[in-house]
Amino acid sequence: MPRPVVVGLDGSPESFTAAHWAAHEAQRRGLPLSLVHAWLGQAGELPTPDSGDGEDAVGHWAQRIPRDAEKELSGRYPGLPLTAEQVPTTAVSALLERAEGAEMLVLGSRGLSGLTGFLLGSVGQQVLARAACPVVMVRANERSAAERPGDEVVVALRNLAEVPGALLEFAFAAASARGATLRAVHVRRLPSSDYGYGLATGPVGYLDGDLELQVHRELEKALEPWREKYPRVRVERTIDLAFVAGAVLRAAAEAGLLVVGRRAHRSALGPHLGPVTHAVLHHSPVPVAVVPHD
Repeated sequence: MPRPVVVGLDGSPESFTAAHWAAHEAQRRGLPLSLVHAWLGQAGELPTPDSGDGEDAVGHWAQRIPRDAEKELSGRYPGLPLTAEQVPTTAVSALLERAEGAEMLVLGSRGLSGLTGFLLGSVGQQVLARAACPVVMVRANERSAAERPGDEVVVALRNLAEVPGALLEFAFAAASARGATLRAVHVRRLPSSDYGYGLATGPVGYLDGDLELQVHRELEKALEPWREKYPRVRVERTIDLAFVAGAVLRAAAEAGLLVVGRRAHRSALGPHLGPVTHAVLHHSPVPVAVVPHD
């Protein structure tokens, strides 16, 4: 059976925006959609009724979240296989469990401001760092609600000698499903801090001719197997010498989706996001897919 696109609901406008994004993604990939709402331990965050039994009223309110979302999405995406469930456990536990068998997990996030950035709550941070499948963070904004024709899928590639297959598989599949161009962005770390002035505003660096040719060859070699697997996906390349997160954000400024990687193994400090992924999540104006890999 096909693996579903799973979306976590919490009743917020951000989670409903994520649900619409997930439904559109599931439809164009030909996958089922699963809506999950967990509310155990969240009663204090839900509206308190003015009269009647508070606990029963809260439970009734909570049950409406997946039911209302299912009704709305079924009407907007007819024919999409869709299930909705309410799980009597914590959100992190429910989402991590369902991530085990999901194609991707989609979550909503509040913006840091009206213009840019994600605000990651404790649930989002834990799920991003520990989920077994790719996690897509979707902002409640116009860009997330409707991708524009021609919007690229951007994938950030770090070490070209060991490009994770899971990362490129997800990025090429996303571009193929959209009929979009895939832009592969590779950034060589700055040799010193003399280049650049900030996370996203540093000057674009340059490579000398020999090194530039070498990097292009390495990037093309990393992309070659996936270009053969997805021959209809047009691929563009961006190579930069700058701060990694800043260069990736510049490349993705007008994209429809940004794809970054996360090492799946646990460090001595436990699961966590790398500094580039963390920075991109906080500053990207577009949906960000975080793909775990070995």
